[in-house]
Amino acid sequence: MSKSLYETLGVSENASADEIKKAYRKLARKYHPDINKSPEAEEKFKEINAAYEILSDSQKKAQYDQVGDNMFGGQSFHDFAGSYGDGGVDLDEILRSIFGGGGGFSGGFSSGSAGNYGGFGGFDGFGGGFTEPDLDLETKIVVPFDVAIKGGTHSVSINDQRFDVKIPAGIKSGEKLRVKGKGKSHGNKRGDLYIKVEVAPSPEFKRDGDNLTKEIDISLKTALFGGKVTLKSPYKEITMKIPAGIKSGQKLRVKGQGVENRKTKVKGDLFVRVNVVLPKVDELDPELVEMMKEKLP
Repeated sequence: MSKSLYETLGVSENASADEIKKAYRKLARKYHPDINKSPEAEEKFKEINAAYEILSDSQKKAQYDQVGDNMFGGQSFHDFAGSYGDGGVDLDEILRSIFGGGGGFSGGFSSGSAGNYGGFGGFDGFGGGFTEPDLDLETKIVVPFDVAIKGGTHSVSINDQRFDVKIPAGIKSGEKLRVKGKGKSHGNKRGDLYIKVEVAPSPEFKRDGDNLTKEIDISLKTALFGGKVTLKSPYKEITMKIPAGIKSGQKLRVKGQGVENRKTKVKGDLFVRVNVVLPKVDELDPELVEMMKEKLP
C-alpha cells in the first residue's frame, strides 16, 4: 500500500512523532518561501505542511495509515494536490474535503503569495509552529577524572572559538552542560551550546554513585598484626589504621572522601580494599621458614 505522505517528509512509515516533527522542521526551513526563492518552493512548502498536518494528528494519521494513498484516489499526494480543483493547490479545501469541517491549517494556505506565510521565523502554523531556525549546537567532551570529581575548567573548541567551560564538582558521564550564547547566530539572536560530558576512567579510583573505591597493597605483617598505611584520596593524603587480622579483599571506609553530590553538596565515602601481599619464601630468613613450617596450622 503506497503511503506518499511519509515520502513527502522523508521518513519511514514506522517513524516516531519526534522523528516526524524533526523531519518537518528541517524541510520547512529549507522550502520556506522567504528563504527559498525557487519557483517550486512555495508548492513544496504547502505539501510539506499538508503532510505534517495529517501525520502529526493521531486521528488523521490513523485514517491515513489504514487506507494509504487510496485516500487520494490512489494517486500520490503530490499528484493529487497538483490536480485538485483548477490546478491551484488550496490545501485547506483539500483537507476539509477529506476529513470534513474543521480540518485545514491554522496558519492558512489557501492563497497565493509567500507574503501570506509571514517572515521567516514568524510562521505560526500547526503542530507547535515553525517559529525560528534552530540555533543551538551540541558537542561532546571527555573530562579528566579528577576534574569531574573536584570540579574545574575544561577547554572547548567549536565554531572557530576556544573557551573554558566550568565543570561542576561531581559531574557524571552522560550529563549535559549548557553554555549560553555559544551556539549559531541568526540576525541578533544566538543559540546555546549543549555539551555532553564523558568522564575519563581513573587508574586509581572506581566510582559508584557518590562513593569511590581504591585498592591498596599491604604486607602480611600488617595484615596479621595491624599497623598504619598512608594513601591519597582525591583531595588529600590520609593515614589509615589497619586492624590486626584483616583479610585480603576486605574493605575499610573513609567517610567524606568520595564524590560531592551536586544536589545535596554532601560528599560520599571512600572505600579502601586491601590486598594482602605474601612474601616470597626464598627471601625469608631460613630459620623463620623452618619455624613457620613447624608452628603454622
